[in-house]
Amino acid sequence: MPARTIDHAFTARGITGAATDPTYAGALSFMRRKYTKTLKGAEAVVWGIPFDAAVSNRPGARFGPQAIRRASVIMEGDPQYPFARDPFEHMAVIDYGDCLLDYGDHRSTPGRIEREAAKIIASGAFLLSLGGDHFVTWPLLKAHAARHGKLALVQFDAHQDTWFDDGKRIDHGSFVIRAVRDGVIDPARSIQIGIRTHAPEDCGIQILTGEQVEEMRAAEIAAAIRARVGDAKTYVTFDIDCLDPAHAPGTGTPVAGGPSSARMLATLRQLGALDIVGADVVEVAPAYDHADITAIAGAAVAQHYLGLLAEKKAGRSPARSG
Repeated sequence: MPARTIDHAFTARGITGAATDPTYAGALSFMRRKYTKTLKGAEAVVWGIPFDAAVSNRPGARFGPQAIRRASVIMEGDPQYPFARDPFEHMAVIDYGDCLLDYGDHRSTPGRIEREAAKIIASGAFLLSLGGDHFVTWPLLKAHAARHGKLALVQFDAHQDTWFDDGKRIDHGSFVIRAVRDGVIDPARSIQIGIRTHAPEDCGIQILTGEQVEEMRAAEIAAAIRARVGDAKTYVTFDIDCLDPAHAPGTGTPVAGGPSSARMLATLRQLGALDIVGADVVEVAPAYDHADITAIAGAAVAQHYLGLLAEKKAGRSPARSG
C-alpha cells in the first residue's frame, strides 16, 4: 500500500495528484484540493461565494459551498466517472476558499465578488465558482467578460432570471436581463435549458423548456447547445433548481417537472467542444436537502466541469454522440 496521508487540503506538497484521505474524514476542501490563496501554477481554481441575500423565496444557499465541498470528497481518489481519468494527475487545481463578504452591507457585495474573481481570472486559471444564490453570477459574468469580451451564456435553470431590473437591485431573478442590457452576454449565442416558469422577457435567448427537455435525449440537448453557442467564448451557469425537486430538493425555489441529474450530467459530458472560459453551480441550500441529494448533484456538476477541462488539456477529442 502506498504511503497514506490525511488532511490533504493542508498537507499536500503540490497542487497536482490524488489525495489518500478516507471519504469519511479529513479537511473538506473541494475534492481534497489544496487550500491556498497562492494562484501561481494553478490551472483551475475552485472558489466559494457564500451569499444568499438576493433570494425571492427560501434562503440558505450561503451554506452551499460548504455542502458541495462535503459532498465532493467521495469522488476524489479514483478515476473520475465518466471521464475514466484522474483529472488532477496532470492538471493543477486548488481550492481558493471563500469570498469574504460583509453580511450587513449588501451594496458592497457585487464589487467584492467581481474584484476577487478578476484577480483569479487574471492569473490565467479557469475559475469554477460555488454559490451562493444566482445573483453571484452577475459579477462573475462581468469579471469574465472584462477578460474575454462578450460571452455566450449556457444556463441550466428552472427560471429565466429576466425579471425587472433597475441596475441597482440585489436580486437573483434579474441578472440575465442586466447582462443582456449591459452587453456582457450575447443573447444570439446564449441558451437556457430546463425553463419551467414564465418571465416578462426572453431577451432573444433560446429556451429549451422543461417539457421539451423531457422529450429529448441528452445528446439532442447537447447538440442544440453546441449549435447555438458555436465557437463563442462561453460561461456555463448551473442553477441546481434546473433539476426536478426529486433530484434536488435542497434549493430555494424548487419547481416540479424538471429533468433528472443523470440527463443533465450526460448533457454536460457532451459539451467538451465548447470554449468554456468559466463556470459555476449555484442555489444549493442544504437546510432543505435530504441525505445530501442536492449537494451530491451540485458536486457532480462541478466535477464534470473539471473533467471536461482536464480532457481538453490532455488533447482528447470532446465526446459527441447522437
